[in-house]
Amino acid sequence: MILKRNHIWLAAVITSCSLIWITCFNPFAPELEDTMNLNQLITDQKTPEDVLTNFKYAYTFKDSALYSEVLDSSFVFVYFDPDYGSSGRFVSWGRDSDLLTTGRLFKSFQVIDLMWHSTIYTFGDSTTFEISKSFRLNLVNEDETILITGNAIFSFQKNPKDEKWRITRWKDESDL
Repeated sequence: MILKRNHIWLAAVITSCSLIWITCFNPFAPELEDTMNLNQLITDQKTPEDVLTNFKYAYTFKDSALYSEVLDSSFVFVYFDPDYGSSGRFVSWGRDSDLLTTGRLFKSFQVIDLMWHSTIYTFGDSTTFEISKSFRLNLVNEDETILITGNAIFSFQKNPKDEKWRITRWKDESDL
């Protein structure tokens, strides 16, 4: 009699465990990978290309803190404003204005998709570097979609204290 009860109890435990396993197992769902997280996407900025990787992720994830880390304290943004005066002119602003403007951009669009395309040229040494890249920037909100394409020329400097590269100058040559 005791042997039968133990068998019934064991059968109940096995059945319960099987039901739990069956209800939790989905053969069509991919396994979650514990090792994948945003920190694996963000670089240590040991090269100028690493900085552009972080720049892309800052735009994609609308991460103002990460964006501020790619800009040097001496950063300057330069673009040509064709509507300025009678023939247009180059306009620039510093790091603080750029962080404010980019923060507004991040808040204004639900989707920001930045794609780096071909590298037009690179040159530099162990402390300064310049890269010209073509890009496509797609900005999407509820009311509109804006597509910006063109080239960007980035100047970089390596910080001797933390050995990280940062952008000192960004000249926008977009088709907008």
